[in-house]
Amino acid sequence: MVRILVSILLGATVTFLLFVFMAFLISGGDRRAEPPEAPTTIDIVSTPPEQEVAERRRTPPPPPEPPETPPEQPQSEPDASDDSVSFNMDIGDVDLGGVGTGLGDPSAGMNRDGDAQPIVRVEPRYPPAAARDGVEGWVQLRFTIDETGGVTDIEVIDSNPRRVFDQEARRALARWRYAPRVVDGTPQRQEGLTVQLDFTMDGS
Repeated sequence: MVRILVSILLGATVTFLLFVFMAFLISGGDRRAEPPEAPTTIDIVSTPPEQEVAERRRTPPPPPEPPETPPEQPQSEPDASDDSVSFNMDIGDVDLGGVGTGLGDPSAGMNRDGDAQPIVRVEPRYPPAAARDGVEGWVQLRFTIDETGGVTDIEVIDSNPRRVFDQEARRALARWRYAPRVVDGTPQRQEGLTVQLDFTMDGS
């Protein structure tokens, strides 16, 4: 009986001591009395390096020089005294030799006193296709001289060959200029005038 009681007391004592020891370990033991260490503070200060800012001043470019004034070209006046007609054509690499046109007298049928007189005659252009093929011909035209000396109402009367030289003949005649007929000091309109333009390869 005594043994049982002694065993119970020893077991209870050991158990109590174990609980006390475990509580001591959990609480940190002797280090609980030591003050906590102060936290380490790290100061990070970033100072940018000083930089020198260079100011650039933009210099404007010099003003451009004024363009030189071209010399005045003297105006050329048409020569009305030369009744012969010749002209040059640019039709590529075809060599035609001399090419010219023969013009009938535009004042034919206008031989009365005071009738219009030709001042400017523009040379018709030889059609490149006709010049390349060696085609010659003529165009008869009817036209009107107005009060200012201009040529209007141009009409093809006849042509040979047909419609080969008509356009160039009309275009040239439209640029002719006349001194209009004057009656009692007043310019007069003349209608129904005719002219024939000949297109020949030899320029005659």
